[in-house]
Amino acid sequence: MRASESLNWRHWNPGLDNDHLTLEEVLRSLPAAPPDAIPRIIRLIENPSSPVALPGAITLARHDAVHVLLGRGLTTQDEAFVIGFTMGATQRLRTWQEKVFEFASVRLYPHPYAFSHEDLVSWRLGVAEGRQQGKIALEDFPFERAGHMKLGDLRKLTGVDTVRLRAVNRHIQMLRPDGPATGRLDTDVGGVDAAALTRPEGRDSDWKKIK
Repeated sequence: MRASESLNWRHWNPGLDNDHLTLEEVLRSLPAAPPDAIPRIIRLIENPSSPVALPGAITLARHDAVHVLLGRGLTTQDEAFVIGFTMGATQRLRTWQEKVFEFASVRLYPHPYAFSHEDLVSWRLGVAEGRQQGKIALEDFPFERAGHMKLGDLRKLTGVDTVRLRAVNRHIQMLRPDGPATGRLDTDVGGVDAAALTRPEGRDSDWKKIK
């Protein structure tokens, strides 16, 4: 699910500041790889036509659309987050399936598709965020019929929250500051840190202001 080595795919990054563009407009800029360029082991695990595919298995065209919705490029760090988000959004991913994917993506996927242990950090964050935002199973959404839609409308329809994504991106910057995709991740909303716009998880404090 990555772009061809012959293209300058490492620099492709749609970002999140594109709600005004249509899905088709952004996808036209994607240096996509043909389906037959994807190694067999990856197709076994990530392609919906495979009898042993894991939850979140998605067609290549729909996977590319998810890249655009999440504002992520094509490095393995980006791929890890996109795949994790798609898997988590199914609400069907089990712990044993997580272990299978982690093993396969690190040990069985060939270069340059293999994930590093650092990439798995992004994958786990993607799984968690997909579960949190998962309004629909993205692998079932007909993105091929949504090319005319503005990304802002499409994100609302699919439950993708760009404020939360920017907050996650800031978290990734702290966890992996030197990652190949880290420096270009969108983190601000109109110059404001997205982390300041999201409610922290955890119970409310019982502290009361003394007047």
